[in-house]
Amino acid sequence: MRRYGKNPDEDDVRVRPNRKGNRPRTNIRPKHEDAAEGFVVTVDRGRLTCLVEDRTVIAMKARELGRKGAVVGDRVAVVGDLSGAKDTLARIVRVEERSSVLRRTADDDDPFERVVVANADQLAIVTALADPEPRPRLIDRCLVAAYDAGLEPLLVLTKSDLASADKLLESYGTLGVPYVVTSREELASGGAAEQVRERLRGRITAFVGHSGVGKTTLVNALVPDRQRATGHVNAVTGRGRHTTTSALALPLPDGSGWVIDTPGVRSFGLAHIDPARVIHAFPDLEPGTAECPRACSHDEQDCALDQWVADGHAEPQRLYSLRRLLATRERREGD
Repeated sequence: MRRYGKNPDEDDVRVRPNRKGNRPRTNIRPKHEDAAEGFVVTVDRGRLTCLVEDRTVIAMKARELGRKGAVVGDRVAVVGDLSGAKDTLARIVRVEERSSVLRRTADDDDPFERVVVANADQLAIVTALADPEPRPRLIDRCLVAAYDAGLEPLLVLTKSDLASADKLLESYGTLGVPYVVTSREELASGGAAEQVRERLRGRITAFVGHSGVGKTTLVNALVPDRQRATGHVNAVTGRGRHTTTSALALPLPDGSGWVIDTPGVRSFGLAHIDPARVIHAFPDLEPGTAECPRACSHDEQDCALDQWVADGHAEPQRLYSLRRLLATRERREGD
């Protein structure tokens, strides 16, 4: 085996010949100033469906993007064949700056965060009042994720013909979260869809919820010309054929907003959440944190929020609600 010294000469250096087609690597990336604007409506096995003007274009991520990916809701720059014709493929060369990012982790001890949707400004949390039973801890977790992402939450309570919404709404009253209560009869008649649709106008709204709560059925009622498959899910175990396997953005029929249907979730991990950002959703409490000790969890003996509330700057129930939401970051959903 030939060994080289510390100072090899030119005869010791093996130079690989430049084969035809090889180009030297460069850090310079094309600007693609002529790229068209696109809106990602769904992602399936590396293929992204984008709306470019009035055409649906299938695209893939360009190599120059590296590890940066695009998700539903992203605004992207697209080049290549933009005709939308069958068997054509365009390239996404740039992902524009996002106004918001909704994230979740598979579990609280999972360090890998997943981007659910980008650029949404409202999160509709859909839960059934019965069959299956409400899961307040999951609702709390979705609220924390919404506040962390800067999204306005909306509670959509379904199946009010099976159980009253009063008890559940009472526990969220101090948060001031807007809500819509619907029944199966209203959903069948179209009345429920119209109630919800009023809350969606002018917004990009992501829908999340536990499997079986009627989320996709509601989305189908909101956008009747783009029916998604619905299926049976066991009300007790949550197992069954889950009807939504990938996120899908759908325009409202009158063009006044977007609905993003997301897969049903059994859990909503919050490993990625910075508790310091959740306080931003409580403007009546946030000024009181100025006197908190460094890295205060807002649920400890020296927390300044207790005195802030005692001085009459905010209601005690508001502090209780904040601490309840922050506690979901430390407790597993089944605890």
